[in-house]
Amino acid sequence: MTTTPLRKDAARNWDQIVAVARALADQGTPLQLNDVARRAGLGVGTVYRHFATPEALLETIATPCLEALAAHGEQAMADTDPWRALEGFLTRTVEAQVTDASLAPVAAAAADTLPRTTELKTSMWSAGATLLDRAREAGAVRPDLASADLVPLMCGIAYAVNVHGGTPADRIDTARRYLATLLGGLRATPTNA
Repeated sequence: MTTTPLRKDAARNWDQIVAVARALADQGTPLQLNDVARRAGLGVGTVYRHFATPEALLETIATPCLEALAAHGEQAMADTDPWRALEGFLTRTVEAQVTDASLAPVAAAAADTLPRTTELKTSMWSAGATLLDRAREAGAVRPDLASADLVPLMCGIAYAVNVHGGTPADRIDTARRYLATLLGGLRATPTNA
């Protein structure tokens, strides 16, 4: 499906709305379209013409991160080492969760506003499940770990980093350390013969 390009002024307004929304999300401020309009110096109607709901705006600012994660999931599936592929995908996912404030609420939402969001989330979750299945089949991961466990585990790490991660500069290192501990517990341990 092709879309008509926005006029220059409409594109400029769209960019301004998204920039303000990004800044608010990064500050941890819930998106309210009236507030976004005021901060962007635009009329409320202009914001509502571009984004019917705050959820649509939040999903829009999360889209680049979701696209990058979905692409990384596809690349990870090409890795011939099942453990390395799973570890790399989970590392990239948890890093994104602690650096992009829009990702966690969009990933955790029970329903999506934009079809593109649903498509990207499905792609990510499918990649995670496939990577886990491959690692399990290779004997690299505990057999009792279900693919449905991955999202809550990653969210748990992101939450712990948000609460205890230290300065913004320390957050990725903290996330990697927490993930390494989790991954150590996920590894299949050889049985003693």
